[in-house]
Amino acid sequence: MTDEKSPNKGFRLDDPAFIRGLTQPRLTRRGVLGAGAMGMAALAMPRFAHADSGAMPIPLDAKWEKWWKQQKPTKELVFANWPYYIDVTDDGKKHPSLDNFTKATGIDVKYLETIQGNAPFYAKIAPVLKSGQSIGNDIIVMTNTWQLTELMMQDFLVPLWQEKLPNFFKNASPSVISPDYDKGNKYTVTWQSGMTGIAYNPKLTGREITSFEDLWDPKFAGHVGMMSDLTELGSAAMLKLGIDPAKSTPEDWKKAAAILEDQKKKGIVRQYYDQSYITALENGDTWITQAWSGDVFQAHAKGFKDLKFIVPKEGVMLWHDNMMIPKGAKNPLSALEWMNFYYTAETAGLIEDYVNYICPVPSAQAYIKDVIKDADVADSPLVFPTKEMYAKTHDFYTFKSFDEYQAWQSTFSPVVQG
Repeated sequence: MTDEKSPNKGFRLDDPAFIRGLTQPRLTRRGVLGAGAMGMAALAMPRFAHADSGAMPIPLDAKWEKWWKQQKPTKELVFANWPYYIDVTDDGKKHPSLDNFTKATGIDVKYLETIQGNAPFYAKIAPVLKSGQSIGNDIIVMTNTWQLTELMMQDFLVPLWQEKLPNFFKNASPSVISPDYDKGNKYTVTWQSGMTGIAYNPKLTGREITSFEDLWDPKFAGHVGMMSDLTELGSAAMLKLGIDPAKSTPEDWKKAAAILEDQKKKGIVRQYYDQSYITALENGDTWITQAWSGDVFQAHAKGFKDLKFIVPKEGVMLWHDNMMIPKGAKNPLSALEWMNFYYTAETAGLIEDYVNYICPVPSAQAYIKDVIKDADVADSPLVFPTKEMYAKTHDFYTFKSFDEYQAWQSTFSPVVQG
């Protein structure tokens, strides 16, 4: 594998051997946010004993401290997650990490793959939580989207008793400490992370792709794929303009929408795609497209070896899936036990070696390499990004109110629907 990074280029994925380190896709997630992560030529990667973030637990207020101390330990945990998002045995019947947890704590885990999307899951649980009833889950996993913000704003989540999470503060990557959408990790700790980028067929583009500017190139008119997901669409346009989406303003959104309208008016965009964008790329209907690299993984597995995935020079969007405890949880202390158990090299390593997303526990890298002995995953900067990679990531905008969310939607929806 060769390092093809230069100051004027994006990071390019060429070597089929590197595909091993790409995101293993959760198929049902695609139409929601896009489970992507970024391919990149290998760079020197330091080993981490722990994250050394310097973060410390934040004390609970008096109300919640009293509430937590009134909770009684149980031997049960109900954990709701996305499909295909945890380690599993070859027969698909057991999850070794959960079995290890049960052996260590005596807590039996009921693991449910019931979350098919952030919006539909929120729509399902919000009325129950609003009525003060339990949704039957002790841990749920959601992305840093508006729905997560709503859960926090509606007071539907239990503040974490951070003193019970020493492994998080010892071992968590700095990238998941006190994120913009949950300052101080009051309600959430990250499960896995991922990134987004551009995919293309060099036989059809006729040249290397390096930038979001390439999605606006008239030479590719009628053969460019853009996403119908408004969060991804608007963020990509802002990156092209040199605007950090996380720090953007409504005026920035209008500027981004304007260049998207111009792109459409000039006939450059073939279509605004949901998950079907990858089929269009495979078929040659599009030559270049916004993309989630997990789909490039699938495409290579199906024989479409010519397709490439790049991290544009402007950077990529970084997202996080997060564990949290909904109000009404029957086993909140068990939920804390699992979160703390997860943030160890052994548990995170076991899970990471299976799911291949971006690991929130850097020390799991050495465990995967030296104990599991899977160098392909351990040496992948996709799973354990370098500082150089993180320097090229951008966070999504965190909406401060429903009105802001609606403003974003109304700004970008005419691009797709018009």
